[in-house]
Amino acid sequence: MRDIMGLMSKAKEMQEKMQSLQEEMETLTADGTAGGGMVTVTLNGKGAMQGLKLDPSVFKEDDVEILEDLILAAHNDAKAKIEEMVAEKTKEMTAGLPIPPGMKLPF
Repeated sequence: MRDIMGLMSKAKEMQEKMQSLQEEMETLTADGTAGGGMVTVTLNGKGAMQGLKLDPSVFKEDDVEILEDLILAAHNDAKAKIEEMVAEKTKEMTAGLPIPPGMKLPF
């Protein structure tokens, strides 16, 4: 019976930590850059784009594909940074909790 109570306590603790992580994710931001800083994309912790900055020099090019590639590269850079931040925060918040290996959090 104590095992069940302990497990329920851990589950409640994990639920509270996950709620806290979800709230914190909304405040995280990461900038991704490409083209030596000519393009900067800002994403929040949930992956939504919050900003896009373009150096005026990118408009001097006649090749739209270059600009498209730079925007995609900057977005992917920011996304990788956000995923790393979220993984680190998740690791910190779930330390000591019995989470099965390979389980991706937050749910």
